[in-house]
Amino acid sequence: MPAAAPAPTAANTTSSGSGQTVCVTGAGGFIASWIVKLLLERGYTVRGTVRNPDDSKNSHLKELEGAEERLTLHKVDLLDLESVKAVINGCDGIIHTASPVTDNPEEMVEPAVNGAKNVIIAAAEAKVRRVVFTSSIGAVYMDPSRNIDEVVDESCWSNLEYCKNTKNWYCYGKAVAEQAAWDEAKARGVDLVVVNPVLVLGPLLQSTMNASTIHILKYLTGSAKTYANATQAYVHVKDVALAHVLVYEIPSASGRYLCSESSLHRGELVEILAKYFPEYPIPTKCSDEKNPRAKAYTFSNKRLKDLGLEFTPVHQCLYDTVKSLQDKGHLPLPTK
Repeated sequence: MPAAAPAPTAANTTSSGSGQTVCVTGAGGFIASWIVKLLLERGYTVRGTVRNPDDSKNSHLKELEGAEERLTLHKVDLLDLESVKAVINGCDGIIHTASPVTDNPEEMVEPAVNGAKNVIIAAAEAKVRRVVFTSSIGAVYMDPSRNIDEVVDESCWSNLEYCKNTKNWYCYGKAVAEQAAWDEAKARGVDLVVVNPVLVLGPLLQSTMNASTIHILKYLTGSAKTYANATQAYVHVKDVALAHVLVYEIPSASGRYLCSESSLHRGELVEILAKYFPEYPIPTKCSDEKNPRAKAYTFSNKRLKDLGLEFTPVHQCLYDTVKSLQDKGHLPLPTK
């Protein structure tokens, strides 16, 4: 049984954030909370943007080591350029993680695009050193014409027409928001670097559930009686946080960085869960027993490895996720 994953390592980073101020948008989110934690540990002063600084949903941020001295939370509407400018003015850098997570086109597309543009505009005026933008694998691999045997790398983009036709507004919104950020950054001379994570798992810092951990929870509660003939790529949240900080700190970092440890078929996923947590009613049957097992895309993570990021193995990632769901009370401990 593995212990909780240690902090991920990066061989070539000795940078200290002492004296630097970084703005993290959407600071209370799953990935952003870990980014804030890591920045504070490295000595940065952090300005976090949230919808409501007094909301109990953000209380975990105030409990982080160094938060009392070097973290401030700010109520910011990313669609209001003036409020974005107010928080970014005086910052050395920005990590823009805030984005809607929905398949409703009206709630997804325009807010994601305009929020990204406003951050870049404010960054240009404040003359920040670098903006790191959290995109998604959804902006990269959604293309039915791509051969499943081709390695998906940073040069790949999702097919927008395909996303629209299949009503995959989340992937569509992520792709157009990332493209808008690149266009705006180029026009305004802003140094932009993008991280494209796959499905992110691992321990929760916040008390509330998030969409990616619900993906695992259903296989433990008995609500899923079978598993789909489908694949998914996974990465540990600590690795995603470190990826953002590395591409901010390392001067030579540029362009896009796919952040993925490995892909699993749902059958492999439930096997790992059953190995570590046999006491839960984990499904053993596939919902599709007629067709061959779906093949997974291979996502390149070479660019992040070249920066020194050592990825946490996927089985550790799954173990940490379940332990966190237990610790936070989202998953009852099994009765003996």
